[in-house]
Amino acid sequence: DLAFHDIVFSMKASNPKVMVAAYRLLVSRLAAEGPDWNYPIHLGVTEAGDGEDGRIKSAAGIGSLMADGIGDTIRVSLTEDSVHEIPVARELAAIFEGNCEGWTGEAAMPFDPFSYTRRPSEKITVSGVALGGREVPRVVVTRAQRDALGPGVAGLGEFRPELIFEDLPAVALDPRDEAAVAALNARPQPCLVTLADGVGLPVIAAFRLLAARADARHPIVLKDTLCPSPGEPLDRALLASSARIGSLLCDGIGDAVLLRSADDPASSLRLAYNILQAVGARIFKTDYVACPSCGRTLFNLQETTARIKAATSHLKGVKIAIMGCIVNGPGEMADADFGYVGGAPGKVNLYVGKTPVKFNIPESESVARLVDLIKEHDRWVEAGTTAET
Repeated sequence: DLAFHDIVFSMKASNPKVMVAAYRLLVSRLAAEGPDWNYPIHLGVTEAGDGEDGRIKSAAGIGSLMADGIGDTIRVSLTEDSVHEIPVARELAAIFEGNCEGWTGEAAMPFDPFSYTRRPSEKITVSGVALGGREVPRVVVTRAQRDALGPGVAGLGEFRPELIFEDLPAVALDPRDEAAVAALNARPQPCLVTLADGVGLPVIAAFRLLAARADARHPIVLKDTLCPSPGEPLDRALLASSARIGSLLCDGIGDAVLLRSADDPASSLRLAYNILQAVGARIFKTDYVACPSCGRTLFNLQETTARIKAATSHLKGVKIAIMGCIVNGPGEMADADFGYVGGAPGKVNLYVGKTPVKFNIPESESVARLVDLIKEHDRWVEAGTTAET
């Protein structure tokens, strides 16, 4: 009404699926309002956390939208010294600079871009492992990766290969090959389908096209066909794979994941599991929402996050938020099960969901009191006794 239009829109969330859907809704609404509403868009997965998990979650959300041509500025939000955020943001920008990878326009979209629904498929069993249907996405390795892991696979804990790619009865094709697609869809029984190497399409666009043209009964094996160049930094491969595979999983596409984008097969295996966790496709460990430090933060976020993780990292399926203050914290951690929020200097408030339940706890006691709160709500189990969801 006041003719002020120097606006940048931001629709951040800590959940990549929510964040992606929110931005798509925003851009759709602005486009419907006409050219006067063509405002710049600022992207971010807020409270992404730290380390590899924070980078994966950021890449899945930000990269998914950048691949669709959405985004003018980006912010990577890590619970680390802020100088560590900038290289990650620059790498993400470089991956998608001038390169909208999201869609070929050759078929109708195989998913609702504004609301998450997993692509339906029929369940099949391969080597005793069920996949497709309502099964969680499975993690696949090549035989060469499995051989390289050797006897050390027993020590990988949660990060174990479930299927060998060469053992899968998978049909690999170019989704633009009409004869190959017709032959696939004429099969009387559902089968695994994946993208043939060297099809000359960006990964996201190619798998979306495959999902559009293959019968929904066929489960899809996602794979990042872009292997790193010799000497390419691992961070770049991690971010690229997280963005591409994470984007497809946020679209609801994918029943199994194969990554070949790290020289170390153990790193590829761990990355596949962590991408599934980051987008909520498969939960096998505790999920943390942790804000970056700022001038309002009332405790040392990095040290506190490390202490909380040390006490709770075995609680699979539990989501814990670690917020530096009560200004933005309660709103931005709204989907967490439990919250640890700075209430005053040296004092912490504890939340169950959106509700504050414990106030002004001395910081020296706060982690133990958080554990007590989790126990009070029957979400505590001893290490080694949790089940995957």
